[in-house]
Amino acid sequence: MSTVEKRTVSLPAEHAAFIDAKVASGAYASISEVVRAGLRALKERDEAVERWLRDEVAPAYDAMAANPSRGIPMDTVFADIRARHAERMKDRR
Repeated sequence: MSTVEKRTVSLPAEHAAFIDAKVASGAYASISEVVRAGLRALKERDEAVERWLRDEVAPAYDAMAANPSRGIPMDTVFADIRARHAERMKDRR
């Protein structure tokens, strides 16, 4: 394991209680383990967002920039959304 650096943080009561509950349940041996797991999850999420932006969003943007006629007019998109919403609301009645 790499060098451990100590940090002091302030947390809202609900976050502190969540951490304490995780330790009390036996799921984690210490507060530090809970925080490390949370940081790993945050890092994984950030990396997933970066992959999505790089692999899906950027290519879609580039394709639209290269050929804007591929796009759907905003009015058409919103009309479709409104129609779908109205249909769903009708089914709930």
